[in-house]
Amino acid sequence: METEISSLGEFGLINRLTENLPKLNDSTLTAVGDDAAVMSYGNNREVLVSTDMLLEGVHFDLTYVPLKHLGYKAAVVNFSDIYAMNGTPRQLVVGLGISKRFTVEHLEALYAGLRLACEVYGVDLVGGDTTSSRSGLVIAATVIGDAEKGTVVHRSGAKPTDLICVSGDLGAAYMGLQVLEREKAASAGEKDFTPDFAGKEYLVERQLKPEARKDIIAALREAGILPTSMIDVSDGLSSELIHLCKASNTGCRVYEDRIPIDYQTAVMAEELNMNLVTAAMNGGEDYELLFTVPLTAHEAVSKLKGVRVIGHMSPTEQGYALIGRNGEEIPLKAQGFTHI
Repeated sequence: METEISSLGEFGLINRLTENLPKLNDSTLTAVGDDAAVMSYGNNREVLVSTDMLLEGVHFDLTYVPLKHLGYKAAVVNFSDIYAMNGTPRQLVVGLGISKRFTVEHLEALYAGLRLACEVYGVDLVGGDTTSSRSGLVIAATVIGDAEKGTVVHRSGAKPTDLICVSGDLGAAYMGLQVLEREKAASAGEKDFTPDFAGKEYLVERQLKPEARKDIIAALREAGILPTSMIDVSDGLSSELIHLCKASNTGCRVYEDRIPIDYQTAVMAEELNMNLVTAAMNGGEDYELLFTVPLTAHEAVSKLKGVRVIGHMSPTEQGYALIGRNGEEIPLKAQGFTHI
Protein backbone atom coordinates (compact mmCIF):
# COMPACT_ATOMS: atom_id res chain seq x y z
CA MET A 1 0.00 0.00 0.00
CA GLU A 2 1.43 3.40 -0.99
CA THR A 3 1.70 6.24 1.55
CA GLU A 4 0.29 9.71 0.88
CA ILE A 5 2.96 12.38 1.47
CA SER A 6 0.41 14.53 3.30
CA SER A 7 -0.03 11.78 5.92
CA LEU A 8 3.56 12.33 7.06
CA GLY A 9 3.76 16.12 6.83
CA GLU A 10 6.89 18.08 5.97
CA PHE A 11 9.03 17.04 8.91
CA GLY A 12 7.78 13.47 8.97
CA LEU A 13 8.71 13.20 5.30
CA ILE A 14 12.19 14.59 5.96
CA ASN A 15 12.70 12.10 8.79
CA ARG A 16 11.48 9.24 6.61
CA LEU A 17 13.82 10.11 3.73
CA THR A 18 16.91 10.84 5.81
CA GLU A 19 16.81 8.35 8.68
CA ASN A 20 19.92 6.18 9.00
CA LEU A 21 21.85 8.15 6.40
CA PRO A 22 25.52 7.13 6.69
CA LYS A 23 28.12 9.81 7.47
CA LEU A 24 30.90 9.25 4.94
CA ASN A 25 33.05 12.31 5.70
CA ASP A 26 34.66 13.32 8.99
CA SER A 27 34.07 16.95 7.99
CA THR A 28 30.30 16.45 8.44
CA LEU A 29 29.51 17.29 12.05
CA THR A 30 25.71 17.70 11.98
CA ALA A 31 23.45 16.89 9.03
CA VAL A 32 19.64 16.85 8.97
CA GLY A 33 17.70 18.06 12.03
CA ASP A 34 18.73 21.68 12.66
CA ASP A 35 18.27 25.00 10.89
CA ALA A 36 21.57 24.39 9.09
CA ALA A 37 24.06 21.57 8.52
CA VAL A 38 27.43 21.97 10.27
CA MET A 39 30.79 21.05 8.79
CA SER A 40 34.41 21.46 9.83
CA TYR A 41 37.51 21.45 7.67
CA GLY A 42 40.18 21.46 10.36
CA ASN A 43 40.41 25.15 11.30
CA ASN A 44 38.88 27.10 14.17
CA ARG A 45 35.72 27.94 12.19
CA GLU A 46 32.76 25.67 11.48
CA VAL A 47 30.82 25.94 8.21
CA LEU A 48 27.01 26.23 8.17
CA VAL A 49 24.83 25.48 5.14
CA SER A 50 21.06 25.90 4.77
CA THR A 51 18.68 25.90 1.81
CA ASP A 52 15.09 27.02 1.17
CA MET A 53 12.68 26.83 -1.76
CA LEU A 54 9.93 29.33 -2.51
CA LEU A 55 7.24 28.38 -5.03
CA GLU A 56 4.72 30.71 -6.64
CA GLY A 57 1.22 29.82 -5.52
CA VAL A 58 2.51 28.01 -2.42
CA HIS A 59 4.79 30.49 -0.65
CA PHE A 60 3.98 33.76 -2.40
CA ASP A 61 1.32 35.43 -4.55
CA LEU A 62 2.64 37.89 -7.14
CA THR A 63 -0.74 39.64 -7.15
CA TYR A 64 0.44 41.61 -4.13
CA VAL A 65 4.11 40.66 -3.62
CA PRO A 66 6.48 43.02 -5.51
CA LEU A 67 9.40 41.13 -7.08
CA LYS A 68 11.99 43.29 -5.33
CA HIS A 69 10.41 42.49 -1.97
CA LEU A 70 10.30 38.82 -2.92
CA GLY A 71 14.01 38.78 -3.72
CA TYR A 72 14.79 40.46 -0.41
CA LYS A 73 12.64 38.01 1.52
CA ALA A 74 14.06 34.95 -0.29
CA ALA A 75 17.54 35.94 0.88
CA VAL A 76 16.61 37.00 4.42
CA VAL A 77 14.72 33.82 5.32
CA ASN A 78 17.89 31.88 4.49
CA PHE A 79 20.10 34.22 6.51
CA SER A 80 17.74 33.70 9.46
CA ASP A 81 18.56 29.97 9.50
CA ILE A 82 22.27 30.74 9.91
CA TYR A 83 21.63 33.23 12.73
CA ALA A 84 19.44 30.58 14.39
CA MET A 85 22.60 28.45 14.66
CA ASN A 86 24.49 31.42 16.21
CA GLY A 87 26.45 31.82 12.99
CA THR A 88 27.13 34.52 10.41
CA PRO A 89 25.92 34.21 6.79
CA ARG A 90 28.72 34.77 4.25
CA GLN A 91 27.70 33.59 0.75
CA LEU A 92 24.43 33.03 -1.12
CA VAL A 93 23.69 30.86 -4.17
CA VAL A 94 20.33 31.28 -5.94
CA GLY A 95 18.61 28.98 -8.45
CA LEU A 96 15.59 30.20 -10.43
CA GLY A 97 12.86 28.39 -12.34
CA ILE A 98 11.21 30.91 -14.70
CA SER A 99 8.06 30.64 -16.81
CA LYS A 100 7.67 32.47 -20.15
CA ARG A 101 5.57 35.28 -18.70
CA PHE A 102 8.60 36.79 -16.95
CA THR A 103 10.74 39.41 -18.69
CA VAL A 104 14.34 40.48 -18.11
CA GLU A 105 13.01 43.52 -16.25
CA HIS A 106 11.06 41.26 -13.89
CA LEU A 107 14.20 39.32 -13.03
CA GLU A 108 16.19 42.51 -12.59
CA ALA A 109 13.65 43.61 -9.97
CA LEU A 110 13.95 40.24 -8.20
CA TYR A 111 17.74 40.49 -8.22
CA ALA A 112 17.58 44.07 -6.93
CA GLY A 113 15.94 42.68 -3.81
CA LEU A 114 18.48 39.86 -3.51
CA ARG A 115 21.35 42.31 -3.89
CA LEU A 116 19.89 44.73 -1.35
CA ALA A 117 19.52 41.96 1.25
CA CYS A 118 23.11 40.86 0.63
CA GLU A 119 24.34 44.45 1.08
CA VAL A 120 22.37 44.92 4.31
CA TYR A 121 23.62 41.66 5.85
CA GLY A 122 27.13 41.63 4.39
CA VAL A 123 26.65 38.50 2.28
CA ASP A 124 28.21 37.77 -1.14
CA LEU A 125 25.91 36.56 -3.93
CA VAL A 126 28.32 34.09 -5.54
CA GLY A 127 26.35 32.10 -8.11
CA GLY A 128 23.34 29.98 -8.98
CA ASP A 129 21.42 28.44 -11.83
CA THR A 130 18.51 29.38 -14.09
CA THR A 131 16.10 27.07 -15.90
CA SER A 132 12.63 27.13 -17.43
CA SER A 133 9.53 26.37 -15.34
CA ARG A 134 6.02 25.29 -16.30
CA SER A 135 4.55 26.26 -12.94
CA GLY A 136 5.44 29.92 -12.48
CA LEU A 137 8.39 31.26 -10.51
CA VAL A 138 10.53 28.97 -8.36
CA ILE A 139 13.34 30.28 -6.13
CA ALA A 140 15.87 27.92 -4.55
CA ALA A 141 18.41 29.67 -2.33
CA THR A 142 21.35 28.18 -0.43
CA VAL A 143 23.27 30.18 2.15
CA ILE A 144 26.74 29.36 3.49
CA GLY A 145 27.86 30.74 6.82
CA ASP A 146 30.32 30.08 9.60
CA ALA A 147 30.80 30.23 13.34
CA GLU A 148 33.71 29.96 15.72
CA LYS A 149 34.28 26.38 16.81
CA GLY A 150 32.35 25.59 19.98
CA THR A 151 29.81 28.39 19.55
CA VAL A 152 27.28 26.75 17.19
CA VAL A 153 23.89 26.45 18.90
CA HIS A 154 21.72 23.42 18.04
CA ARG A 155 18.10 22.65 18.86
CA SER A 156 19.14 19.83 21.15
CA GLY A 157 20.96 21.52 24.03
CA ALA A 158 18.15 22.72 26.30
CA LYS A 159 17.77 21.46 29.89
CA PRO A 160 14.46 21.09 31.80
CA THR A 161 15.14 24.20 33.93
CA ASP A 162 16.19 26.53 31.09
CA LEU A 163 14.34 29.76 30.41
CA ILE A 164 12.54 30.16 27.07
CA CYS A 165 13.12 33.50 25.32
CA VAL A 166 11.88 35.05 22.09
CA SER A 167 12.86 38.19 20.22
CA GLY A 168 10.54 40.85 18.81
CA ASP A 169 6.80 40.22 18.57
CA LEU A 170 4.70 37.41 17.12
CA GLY A 171 1.73 37.11 14.79
CA ALA A 172 2.30 40.32 12.83
CA ALA A 173 3.44 38.61 9.61
CA TYR A 174 0.39 36.35 9.64
CA MET A 175 -1.89 39.34 10.15
CA GLY A 176 -0.08 41.13 7.34
CA LEU A 177 -0.98 38.21 5.09
CA GLN A 178 -4.63 38.56 6.11
CA VAL A 179 -4.54 42.27 5.20
CA LEU A 180 -3.04 41.52 1.78
CA GLU A 181 -5.53 38.73 1.09
CA ARG A 182 -8.42 40.98 2.14
CA GLU A 183 -7.33 43.74 -0.23
CA LYS A 184 -6.79 41.22 -3.04
CA ALA A 185 -10.39 40.01 -2.61
CA ALA A 186 -11.65 43.61 -2.53
CA SER A 187 -9.82 44.41 -5.78
CA ALA A 188 -11.45 41.60 -7.75
CA GLY A 189 -13.08 43.07 -10.86
CA GLU A 190 -11.94 46.61 -10.01
CA LYS A 191 -9.96 48.41 -12.71
CA ASP A 192 -8.43 51.22 -10.66
CA PHE A 193 -8.17 49.81 -7.15
CA THR A 194 -6.09 51.39 -4.37
CA PRO A 195 -5.43 49.06 -1.43
CA ASP A 196 -6.09 50.41 2.06
CA PHE A 197 -3.19 49.69 4.40
CA ALA A 198 -3.87 52.61 6.78
CA GLY A 199 -2.98 51.61 10.32
CA LYS A 200 -1.70 48.24 9.09
CA GLU A 201 1.64 49.33 7.60
CA TYR A 202 3.71 47.42 10.16
CA LEU A 203 1.80 44.20 9.50
CA VAL A 204 2.24 44.43 5.73
CA GLU A 205 5.95 45.17 6.11
CA ARG A 206 6.41 42.15 8.39
CA GLN A 207 4.88 39.93 5.71
CA LEU A 208 6.52 41.42 2.63
CA LYS A 209 9.91 42.46 4.01
CA PRO A 210 10.92 40.42 7.07
CA GLU A 211 14.30 40.92 8.72
CA ALA A 212 16.67 38.32 10.17
CA ARG A 213 17.65 39.04 13.79
CA LYS A 214 21.34 39.73 13.29
CA ASP A 215 21.01 42.37 16.03
CA ILE A 216 19.86 39.83 18.62
CA ILE A 217 22.79 37.51 17.89
CA ALA A 218 25.16 40.48 18.28
CA ALA A 219 23.49 41.48 21.57
CA LEU A 220 23.75 37.93 22.96
CA ARG A 221 27.45 37.79 22.09
CA GLU A 222 28.09 41.19 23.63
CA ALA A 223 26.32 40.09 26.82
CA GLY A 224 28.35 36.86 26.93
CA ILE A 225 25.23 34.70 26.63
CA LEU A 226 25.46 31.44 24.66
CA PRO A 227 21.95 29.97 24.23
CA THR A 228 21.57 26.28 25.03
CA SER A 229 19.21 25.78 22.06
CA MET A 230 17.81 28.00 19.32
CA ILE A 231 15.54 28.05 16.26
CA ASP A 232 13.95 30.76 14.12
CA VAL A 233 10.18 31.20 14.16
CA SER A 234 9.22 30.42 10.57
CA ASP A 235 6.31 27.99 11.04
CA GLY A 236 4.80 29.39 14.25
CA LEU A 237 5.85 29.54 17.91
CA SER A 238 4.02 26.32 18.86
CA SER A 239 5.72 24.29 16.13
CA GLU A 240 9.16 25.70 16.90
CA LEU A 241 8.80 25.09 20.65
CA ILE A 242 7.90 21.49 20.01
CA HIS A 243 10.93 21.12 17.72
CA LEU A 244 13.20 22.37 20.52
CA CYS A 245 11.55 20.13 23.10
CA LYS A 246 11.75 17.00 20.96
CA ALA A 247 15.37 17.64 20.03
CA SER A 248 16.32 18.41 23.64
CA ASN A 249 14.11 15.72 25.20
CA THR A 250 12.24 18.21 27.41
CA GLY A 251 8.75 19.55 27.97
CA CYS A 252 7.86 23.25 28.16
CA ARG A 253 5.65 25.78 29.90
CA VAL A 254 4.91 29.03 28.04
CA TYR A 255 2.81 31.79 29.60
CA GLU A 256 0.08 33.46 27.55
CA ASP A 257 0.48 36.86 29.22
CA ARG A 258 4.21 36.95 28.33
CA ILE A 259 3.85 36.40 24.58
CA PRO A 260 4.95 39.64 22.84
CA ILE A 261 2.26 40.97 20.50
CA ASP A 262 2.23 44.30 18.63
CA TYR A 263 -0.73 46.68 18.93
CA GLN A 264 -1.54 46.51 15.18
CA THR A 265 -1.63 42.72 15.42
CA ALA A 266 -4.15 42.90 18.25
CA VAL A 267 -6.35 45.41 16.39
CA MET A 268 -6.36 43.30 13.22
CA ALA A 269 -7.23 40.14 15.14
CA GLU A 270 -10.22 41.95 16.65
CA GLU A 271 -11.33 43.18 13.21
CA LEU A 272 -11.21 39.63 11.86
CA ASN A 273 -12.81 38.15 14.99
CA MET A 274 -9.75 35.93 15.29
CA ASN A 275 -8.19 34.56 18.48
CA LEU A 276 -5.13 36.71 19.06
CA VAL A 277 -3.07 34.13 20.95
CA THR A 278 -3.80 31.47 18.31
CA ALA A 279 -2.49 33.85 15.62
CA ALA A 280 0.63 34.61 17.64
CA MET A 281 1.32 30.96 18.45
CA ASN A 282 0.63 29.49 15.00
CA GLY A 283 0.85 32.27 12.42
CA GLY A 284 4.43 31.77 11.29
CA GLU A 285 6.81 33.80 9.09
CA ASP A 286 7.86 36.06 11.98
CA TYR A 287 11.53 35.00 11.63
CA GLU A 288 12.15 35.94 15.24
CA LEU A 289 14.62 33.92 17.31
CA LEU A 290 13.33 31.44 19.88
CA PHE A 291 16.04 30.28 22.26
CA THR A 292 16.74 28.91 25.71
CA VAL A 293 19.26 30.01 28.34
CA PRO A 294 20.23 28.65 31.76
CA LEU A 295 18.49 30.06 34.84
CA THR A 296 21.79 31.72 35.79
CA ALA A 297 21.47 33.97 32.71
CA HIS A 298 18.07 35.34 33.77
CA GLU A 299 19.30 38.76 34.87
CA ALA A 300 21.54 39.22 31.82
CA VAL A 301 18.97 38.12 29.24
CA SER A 302 16.23 40.23 30.86
CA LYS A 303 18.30 43.34 30.16
CA LEU A 304 18.48 42.70 26.40
CA LYS A 305 16.37 45.08 24.33
CA GLY A 306 13.85 43.26 22.15
CA VAL A 307 14.02 39.96 24.07
CA ARG A 308 11.37 38.58 26.40
CA VAL A 309 11.38 35.56 28.71
CA ILE A 310 8.12 33.74 27.95
CA GLY A 311 8.43 30.50 29.93
CA HIS A 312 10.68 27.63 30.86
CA MET A 313 11.56 24.13 29.80
CA SER A 314 10.31 21.28 31.98
CA PRO A 315 10.76 17.51 32.36
CA THR A 316 9.67 15.51 29.30
CA GLU A 317 6.78 13.79 31.06
CA GLN A 318 5.08 17.15 31.66
CA GLY A 319 4.54 17.62 27.92
CA TYR A 320 4.14 20.92 26.08
CA ALA A 321 1.72 23.47 27.49
CA LEU A 322 0.56 27.06 27.21
CA ILE A 323 -0.39 28.46 30.62
CA GLY A 324 -3.47 30.68 30.25
CA ARG A 325 -4.13 33.91 32.10
CA ASN A 326 -6.16 32.06 34.72
CA GLY A 327 -3.51 29.38 35.24
CA GLU A 328 -5.14 26.74 33.02
CA GLU A 329 -2.89 24.41 31.01
CA ILE A 330 -3.58 24.25 27.26
CA PRO A 331 -1.69 21.51 25.37
CA LEU A 332 0.48 22.88 22.56
CA LYS A 333 0.06 21.45 19.08
CA ALA A 334 2.12 22.09 15.95
CA GLN A 335 -0.49 24.01 13.95
CA GLY A 336 1.79 26.25 11.91
CA PHE A 337 2.00 26.50 8.15
CA THR A 338 2.16 23.12 6.40
CA HIS A 339 4.32 23.14 3.25
CA ILE A 340 3.20 19.69 2.03
